[in-house]
Amino acid sequence: MPVIDKKGSSGREPWNHQTPVVFSPLFSWPPKPRDIFVALTKRWVTPSRNVLFLLLAIFVCRWCLPDMTVMQTLSSDWILPLFLRNYILMMSVAGGLHLYLFSFRAQGSRLKYDHREKLEKGKQFTFRNQVWDNAFWSLAGGATIWSIYEVAYLHAFARGHVPTFGMGDQPVAFVAWLLVLPIMTSSHFYLIHRLLHWPPLYKSVHRLHHRNIHIGPWSGMSMHPVEQIIYMSSVLIHWVVPSHPVIFLLHIYSRCLGPAFSHSGFEKLLAKDVDLIDSADFHHQLHHRYFECNYGTVDAPWDVWFGSDHDGSEEATRRTMERRKRMYHTMT
Repeated sequence: MPVIDKKGSSGREPWNHQTPVVFSPLFSWPPKPRDIFVALTKRWVTPSRNVLFLLLAIFVCRWCLPDMTVMQTLSSDWILPLFLRNYILMMSVAGGLHLYLFSFRAQGSRLKYDHREKLEKGKQFTFRNQVWDNAFWSLAGGATIWSIYEVAYLHAFARGHVPTFGMGDQPVAFVAWLLVLPIMTSSHFYLIHRLLHWPPLYKSVHRLHHRNIHIGPWSGMSMHPVEQIIYMSSVLIHWVVPSHPVIFLLHIYSRCLGPAFSHSGFEKLLAKDVDLIDSADFHHQLHHRYFECNYGTVDAPWDVWFGSDHDGSEEATRRTMERRKRMYHTMT
């Protein structure tokens, strides 16, 4: 088992974390059927943010969407409530996590990856404050662009312009979407994330997100609007491959609300000493610390295949630093 970076090879303080990054066993060779089954199903049968987003998608689809005949016309009567709902969801999830973990410090530093207690202030941030900067970009850009994608899909759905199926008519297809969606979004994220680290795009677009080295719940969707459009573009698959509005909503919630959890900085959410759900992602926390590693997620091993993985060990830190030097030398 790798040893987590205790010295901080970059000259920084150690991580408050002892578990190395482990990728999904889906692509392991030789195959491990039991591990594969657990990896595919665990997220949907245990308390997790994935189940939370699925239940939210079902609730919104069942109780919050207007009649299809209403959505056939682009009207403020249904579009404005949709925008308002998404702003409230963003503030509730990202803002709620921030209050719980950073303002109220409800679980102190338990299971917090980074030793630093507070988020930062400085002239690199809008309003010279990381939290206000992150909240502004998450709401003004993130929730707005998310809502535009959602309006476009629901309008096309109501007019019969996207392929769909009924949940009761095609239960196998519905379950297949649940199993495939994490792999698909992981692969899309890796590809567009590598693109965003291309120097011209990094300097003009992605740098805004990487102002956050010590990350918090509002950091997840704090992106340049161009990046937000590209990042959410994986939902365009629903214009091509038959799905269901619940699947679309689950997909876009995982893209837009999921980052508040994955950037929260805490491995799990606790209530006293009881684990509630998994929260942040150490794999991505390492990306914010070392930049040129872990472009994807653990659901698909693209980083392993292309040599950009970092498992948290000192050896991986040294390898990443050497890789960064070679990349920057090539750029200059």
